[in-house]
Amino acid sequence: MTVLSATLPDFPWDLLEPAKAVAAAHPGGIVDLSIGTPVDPVPPLIRAALSDASDAPGYPLTAGTPALRAAIAGWLARTCDASGRLGVLPTIGSKELVAWLPTLLGVRPGDVVVIPQVCYPTYEVGVRLAGAEVVRSDSLTALGPDPRVKLVWINSPSNPTGRVLPAAHLRKVVDWARERGAVVVSDECYLSLGWDETPVSVLADEVCGGDYTGVISVHSLSKRSNLAGYRAGFLGGDPALIAELLAVRKHAGMIVPAPVQAAMVAALGDETHVSEQRALYSARREALRDALAKAGFSIEHSTAGLYLWSTRGEDCWATVDWLAERGILAAPGAFYGPAAARHVRIALTATDERVAEAVARLTP
Repeated sequence: MTVLSATLPDFPWDLLEPAKAVAAAHPGGIVDLSIGTPVDPVPPLIRAALSDASDAPGYPLTAGTPALRAAIAGWLARTCDASGRLGVLPTIGSKELVAWLPTLLGVRPGDVVVIPQVCYPTYEVGVRLAGAEVVRSDSLTALGPDPRVKLVWINSPSNPTGRVLPAAHLRKVVDWARERGAVVVSDECYLSLGWDETPVSVLADEVCGGDYTGVISVHSLSKRSNLAGYRAGFLGGDPALIAELLAVRKHAGMIVPAPVQAAMVAALGDETHVSEQRALYSARREALRDALAKAGFSIEHSTAGLYLWSTRGEDCWATVDWLAERGILAAPGAFYGPAAARHVRIALTATDERVAEAVARLTP
């Protein structure tokens, strides 16, 4: 039997354990700004929807209930400015989707998948699980006419950098991929968290003009609605590709539980809780950004999303250690690719009290 895990990189968060132990030993306790897990309560209307749907003895629909499919399509039309006919599909959060999407789309050994130079580690994991070749590139011209490219990942707003890709760039990626018969998958899990720039979806009319051939967008309710614990995500895009994914996922039993589907309908139909959560993150962002700047950090990109992409001009692990000595845990840029070895990712996902504590520790 082949040990599949041997083909994968080390699980990144395990490598952070020594720094975490140092930070946890701080007299004031740890301020964990590493993983980016939500800490604020799940909105009451979503919890109520989950509870009301908890008597669910039968199997749920892999495709999602009619109400959920309508809610996803409506949200994509409103939020992503998508006017065409979309395929939609709920997923068990976004991480399992990212990890298995190349395999589900038929990517095989000998194929190439393009991922950003600096990006979420699970993109690479998914390519390795499919046995394909990873190419890190932010430049289409650098890729050349390689016919092996089957899938191109883009991510805007970026995790970890917070960079936003303009509509013109998204359009070029889509056109380039279509000329070569490749699929474009856009991770847009932070779309609702624009700060200095307003992110544009790959599904927007100014990008695709209502034609989603070869295009899929990935979304999550983890950050927008504090539903990381619910594992609630969804796809929108090319109806033919979505139909293929549905057919395979039905066989594989990749099904979102019925109560979670009901909670997703409630979450997608309400923007008040999103605005309230944005306000919390905005205040935390301003406080941390100012404190990091005063402590000698430079912050790059970070115009959207849930992180401050920060550097002290040194190896990222040295910065992680410097912060850990002050009881603050950050994610090293090395987790996100070789080009990120001098940055750390600072998450906004800590309570107001913990953010204030971090600010105090960073203040010279």
